[in-house]
Amino acid sequence: MGEVRTEITLVNIRDKNIADEGYMPQSEVRRLTVNAVVDTGAWTLVMGEETREKLGLRVKKTGKTTVAGGGTVPSQITEPVTVHWKDRDTDCRAVVIPGEEDVLLGAIPLEGMDLMVHPLKNEVVGAHGDEARYAVK
Repeated sequence: MGEVRTEITLVNIRDKNIADEGYMPQSEVRRLTVNAVVDTGAWTLVMGEETREKLGLRVKKTGKTTVAGGGTVPSQITEPVTVHWKDRDTDCRAVVIPGEEDVLLGAIPLEGMDLMVHPLKNEVVGAHGDEARYAVK
């Protein structure tokens, strides 16, 4: 299976809440549409510092993240961000890795939107068709 990409829109939740309360115009909510790499080996959303800055996401924690090949790199964990894919969305934190140019769509947001990579089509699809299903047990 080759590289799979899909279009997602990332939205700053803090901005959205402020706008929903009427303290900011909806047009000022920071959002970014990207062609993300689908990475089922990444545990959550991964982005570079430039993307974090464009979205205005606050850093909540710093540390190190294990990368492919077993090494570690300095990283940051952000406040939650909303991830939209077609008619689905979910909220998750993002890992910020210095120098990362792509946004990686990892397992937590995929699961949160009931999505999977179709192995024959090499594209993101609903795990249960067009209707999202969520398991609680």
